[in-house]
Amino acid sequence: MSTSAVSRGGGLWWVWLVAGTAWIVVALVVLQFDSASVKTTGVIIGCQFLVAGAQEIFLGVATDGRRWPSVLMGVLLLIAGVISIVNPAETVAGLADVLGFLFLLVGLYWTVEALVVRDANPVWWLSLISGIVMIVVAFWTSGQFLMDKTYLLLVFAGIWALAHGITDIVRAFTVRGARR
Repeated sequence: MSTSAVSRGGGLWWVWLVAGTAWIVVALVVLQFDSASVKTTGVIIGCQFLVAGAQEIFLGVATDGRRWPSVLMGVLLLIAGVISIVNPAETVAGLADVLGFLFLLVGLYWTVEALVVRDANPVWWLSLISGIVMIVVAFWTSGQFLMDKTYLLLVFAGIWALAHGITDIVRAFTVRGARR
């Protein structure tokens, strides 16, 4: 994040902390489901998309320089969230089929984002590692190694929420530290 973005939104560092904590709670909840909870899983995934979309749009508006990629990603996540909540069972079936591609997009986005903010963010490497892990998970998911796709969706939706939560918490303390 740029210095002006930190000074404008630095007082709101606690929002990232709350969001990160919420993502970790979502991860714990999702990881306790089994493949029989398909509709519930679809709704939870939809909520994850909606929150992630809102966060991306907020980030795009609050930062200088890279507004349009964040806003575009946020809009796409919001659309996916609405579709997921309207059709939860179909969402799970459809996402299970394209899960690898979705994880690849998220992984690439996190990796590129980490490299772009490398000079301004001392913990940029955390996003880089998360992005690389998501890319590996994308290829593992596409190959369907060792698991049924529906169960794999649950596991990796939980992992995605956990990685998102950790990244948000680190971002909160980075913004707080940069403001001082």
